[in-house]
Amino acid sequence: MSLPENPRAFKVTRRSVFALVWPIMLASITVPFMGITDTAVIGQLGDAALLGGLAIGAVIIDLIFTGLNFLRSGTVGLTAQALGACDSKEQSRVLHRAMLLSLLIGLMLIAFSGPILSLGLRLMKPTEAVASAVVLYFSIRILAAPFTLFNYSILGWLLGLAQVRAGLVLQVFSSGCNIVLSVYLGLIQGGGISGVAWATFISEALAGLLGLYFAYRYSGLGWQGWRVLLDRAKLKRTLSLNSDIMIRSLIVLFAFSFFTAQGSRMGETTLAANAVLINFFLLAAFMLDGFANATEQLVGRAIGARHRPAFDAAVRISLFWSTLLSVLLFLVLMLFGPLLIDFLTTNLLVRAEARSYLVWAALSSLFGVLAFQMDGVFIGATWSVDMRNMMLLSLLVYLLAWWIFMPIWGNHGLWLALEVFLGIRGISLLSRLKTRRRAAFV
Repeated sequence: MSLPENPRAFKVTRRSVFALVWPIMLASITVPFMGITDTAVIGQLGDAALLGGLAIGAVIIDLIFTGLNFLRSGTVGLTAQALGACDSKEQSRVLHRAMLLSLLIGLMLIAFSGPILSLGLRLMKPTEAVASAVVLYFSIRILAAPFTLFNYSILGWLLGLAQVRAGLVLQVFSSGCNIVLSVYLGLIQGGGISGVAWATFISEALAGLLGLYFAYRYSGLGWQGWRVLLDRAKLKRTLSLNSDIMIRSLIVLFAFSFFTAQGSRMGETTLAANAVLINFFLLAAFMLDGFANATEQLVGRAIGARHRPAFDAAVRISLFWSTLLSVLLFLVLMLFGPLLIDFLTTNLLVRAEARSYLVWAALSSLFGVLAFQMDGVFIGATWSVDMRNMMLLSLLVYLLAWWIFMPIWGNHGLWLALEVFLGIRGISLLSRLKTRRRAAFV
């Protein structure tokens, strides 16, 4: 007796994966270009203290916003699963819950920005000149918090619905505005680090307006009432998922903040060199995230549809092609890295220092590819507990590697510890995949 066909089944092919990947990749790759542009603008001033201040200020901001990236990640998984289950009402509710959380959290961040900045400076321990630049950048940049988080929610919702071209338009618009305004306000108008910060504020606000248009277009923003929106079971699941992802994201940012802080203790030149090279890692990471984000949507939809063949195909195809991309990225960074370093800073000492550690920045794409792909699988499936636990394990191994290698090899040892952190993240999640998949499709 044959089993009945799943009415929500769908097929995942290489073509369907790439149909999601290329718009996401184009959108994602614009994000590190914002950081590269900001670094280049400040780097043209030839002041290592300003470049270090931008690096530390960006780390503090990233620590906050990456910790709250669950507003995007969690929204992708929940929306994709509602799509797979053919539940259009829940798709709309997921968006409304995420938008409400975004605005509330954003306003709270502005209210508590003073203590957050003080804590960040205490942890980073920058020099006086660097600290002054950090204060100036952060005080302006944090004002964009409600817009930034709101845009996270809209983007996550669009990706969950597989409306990737709309997500591309939103991301390119935001990043493009940021890049143009950073050059204009920071360099042409002579605003320096404050001009760069105001550029981000304005671009996030404009993107928020465009995001509202897309939300209305694809959902109508039809209000279903507070009782439905604040359903206890749905809220509990949302908050549990988001808290696990938040812990995972905070650990990631702690790892990179720790990396920056350790570089700072080796002097302004090493700090600035690492700040330049970390942009190479971010460029590779955001490109690889194209496959990871496509995996989030396809895996989430497969879980919602209860269709294992689609799940398996999404994991297999995306991992194969992302691995090939990581090899290509390594080769490109090794070949063109010196030219990029010269573009990002005019300081001769920083250029020479960055060249010494270029290979580590290039290797990060190879060490990180499995971690990025497994993140995509576990986010889409909303298996957040495993993400949290494996990230804690990876952090412990990272700190152990730093404790062993940095006293021996200095900044080389610090970069090696970071690569170990990336590798353990991917391997540990892969070890949980078979058990989780079997339980999900019983």
